[in-house]
Amino acid sequence: MNKRLRIAALGGAGVLAAGATVVPAALATPSATSHTLHFTAVTQKQTSLNKTTFIQDEKDVHNGKIIGYDVIRFHQTSQTTAAGLVAFGSKGGFLYGKLTLNFNSPIARGPITGGTGAYKGATGTIVGKNLNKAGTRTAVTLKFTT
Repeated sequence: MNKRLRIAALGGAGVLAAGATVVPAALATPSATSHTLHFTAVTQKQTSLNKTTFIQDEKDVHNGKIIGYDVIRFHQTSQTTAAGLVAFGSKGGFLYGKLTLNFNSPIARGPITGGTGAYKGATGTIVGKNLNKAGTRTAVTLKFTT
């Protein structure tokens, strides 16, 4: 798989979503609430800005229903790695994160760095695993606290 397809394949790993398998995050509470979300990110479009930078947009699906949309920007940092920024929008607000992608691995990882609305102050982790050779479907797990 070439680097561009690998980036597309794992781009969804950085997808951030809400409402997939947990009750939406509560607004500010005295103690942190833990959440785990599982969903599939489906690539809608990938655009190459130049030889090393790509933008990808995806719809995020759980049990056949669209639960949100995201956009990811990857920049190739070496022959074998890329760094990405992700933003996801849903009814509850936005979640933001960063990704590290190794072209030799089907898995991308990174931190959740914040959010807005119900996700304000969110922190946690993103893990995505490529589901198909074309790189258009990615299994995503988000673990975070609000």
